[in-house]
Amino acid sequence: MPGSYIGKAIKYNLNQWHKLIRYVEDGHLGIDNNITERDIRPFTTGRKNWLFSKSVQGAQASATLYSIVMTCRANDINPYYYFLHLFKTLPNRQEGDDDFTDLMPWNVQLDFDYS
Repeated sequence: MPGSYIGKAIKYNLNQWHKLIRYVEDGHLGIDNNITERDIRPFTTGRKNWLFSKSVQGAQASATLYSIVMTCRANDINPYYYFLHLFKTLPNRQEGDDDFTDLMPWNVQLDFDYS
């Protein structure tokens, strides 16, 4: 039975067991990844149709922007106002300041008017 398909499947599951039960050890982890699957669906369906994803650089740019937008949404921040905040803040940063921790969506407070 070890060489059969079912034997291989059982062996695979046993080798991955520590990953399969991770959600039991940490109550913050969900039993599934449905939220992530739902969030990436628009990206996966649209990527074939987006003009700027015709190159590796375009795909990387697309993935980066999409990741930022989804991180904003996960932190209850309007992505439009977040990008507006970045475009107004970044030009005023000190040259060589590579620490962007304060600009991460979970650290930004957008409680003022950008009009």
